[in-house]
Amino acid sequence: MNKQKILKPTASNVHRAAKIIKRGGVVAFPTETVYGLGADAFNEKAVCRIFEVKKRPSFDPLIVHVASMREAVLLWSSVPDAAKVLMQKFWPGPLSIVLPKSSRVPDVVTSGLETVAVRMPAHPVALELIRKAGCPIAAPSANLFGYTSPTAALSVAEDLGDKIDAVLDGGPSTVGLESTVVKIEGGKIYLLRPGGVSVEAIEKALRLKVKRSVGKTKLESPGQMESHYAPQAPLVLMGEKSDAFIKKLQRLQNAWRKKGGQWPKIACISYSGKKAKGLFCAELVLSPKRDLYQAASRLFQGIRKLDRMRPVLMIASPFPMQNIGLAINDRLQKASAGKRGWKQFMLSFPKALIGNQT
Repeated sequence: MNKQKILKPTASNVHRAAKIIKRGGVVAFPTETVYGLGADAFNEKAVCRIFEVKKRPSFDPLIVHVASMREAVLLWSSVPDAAKVLMQKFWPGPLSIVLPKSSRVPDVVTSGLETVAVRMPAHPVALELIRKAGCPIAAPSANLFGYTSPTAALSVAEDLGDKIDAVLDGGPSTVGLESTVVKIEGGKIYLLRPGGVSVEAIEKALRLKVKRSVGKTKLESPGQMESHYAPQAPLVLMGEKSDAFIKKLQRLQNAWRKKGGQWPKIACISYSGKKAKGLFCAELVLSPKRDLYQAASRLFQGIRKLDRMRPVLMIASPFPMQNIGLAINDRLQKASAGKRGWKQFMLSFPKALIGNQT
């Protein structure tokens, strides 16, 4: 990417990026979750360009970002009390709310759905960009579709290069995972995607149980596809019995070394502790202090770092299924789907071994 397109978030550069949005361009910008790829939500041609640049399927709807609750209300045809409570409690912040859309929202934004997901980001650069652009900004993550989401401007540049008009560099994302997406329908609240706001916090705010599935076949928010957030290397989850998985790898390693073979490059993602010494070419320890929020903030950037090492395989240990740990496990589960996993790795192991002797 042309370095002149990576902009420091000065007032003049934010104004420059807003002008690009106004004239139908696309700009990557920082949020507290991940970097977004934004366009004027009311400009259908500009929104179509988001899909083209990302190579995103047209059936996967976008989230619209606003700078105020008043702006959000204009995008929905009705706003139940539960939505008002959530906005008051969690906005600005990593929570997207899905409600029936108003006639102002183009179908291309919602992939033809009668609902739209809206959120108010908690990053000052994002909020100032929306205000100066004078319009809501439709924005998915600023990366090629299906690949690991970007939490730094450099990652955006690596993925999208000169296909976009500018990148506002606001530093690393603090949350590091996409927003939680909930849908309110018929007096009930449904979780469409776990994210930066925990289910526990939502239930406490509403005094209402969050249901985990709407039971619909069409995608109603981003992040609902089975395979998503994936690195180039195949990724395998160890499951709950991670110690048994490690021992299995150690036995395989010992067997190959006895035959004079060189152990292939395998990278590991773990929560807080070191795994078996000499088993991995690299181990990403997300939080030595066992802080799930720290782990979440380091996940995507860490996966990208490991991926640049070109390992034959990545493996990840499970995370506690509480608070933001639910979202971490969701991302790892989707990142491991659709790739050749442990079984295929084992079948092709001799070939992988030969390919990693350099």
